[in-house]
Amino acid sequence: MIDHAHDLASVRDATERLLTAAAKLDNASVSEPSRLPGWTRGHILAHLSRNADALVNVLEGRPMYASAEARDADIERDAPRPLDVQLAELRESAARFQETGTAPADWSRTVELRNGVTDSASRVPFRRWVEVELHHVDLGIGYELEDLPAEFVEREIDFLTERFSGHPDVPATHLTDGMRAWGTGREASTPEVTVTGTGPDLLGWLAGRRDGSGLTVRGGTLPALPPL
Repeated sequence: MIDHAHDLASVRDATERLLTAAAKLDNASVSEPSRLPGWTRGHILAHLSRNADALVNVLEGRPMYASAEARDADIERDAPRPLDVQLAELRESAARFQETGTAPADWSRTVELRNGVTDSASRVPFRRWVEVELHHVDLGIGYELEDLPAEFVEREIDFLTERFSGHPDVPATHLTDGMRAWGTGREASTPEVTVTGTGPDLLGWLAGRRDGSGLTVRGGTLPALPPL
């Protein structure tokens, strides 16, 4: 059972961690490259602000973005802004998301995100949590996958293995961190590949943040995952 109120609180905590860490930057470091190809740290901060507003749109029944082109243009427009402007808007957009999330609503309803993807409204706060935590890591300012809350790591592995489940281009894969296990990839009576590693390393590979070199693979080579 998804607890949207719990996830909203987790989003709030994660946002405060990110804002506190980013406040130690300066304007020059905001313009430096992030860990995401082609994006500066300013791009990430701008995206996080626009994503908060986009998820407010989702919860209120409007299109997430006017268009893919408009989304990209807004990020490019906002990326060069000074640090204080970036942080103020991120805080304000995060507050708007929290306000919308605490309004009375039918959290069992189905909502539409980008590219025709649908989900339960109750999972939208978790989706925002994912954005904040992973992009905090992407900033490259000392917050690593190993610093992520253990609950988040387990749930995001759950989410990503579910996303790749049944994908014809991904071999039937058994994943384990030694205590928990997941399955993903195409349907098969037995796994074709077993991948073992720490939770952060598994998450890093599934989320495209690590190349999988820290993982152990039996039964074949590490599967190539489709883009998220």
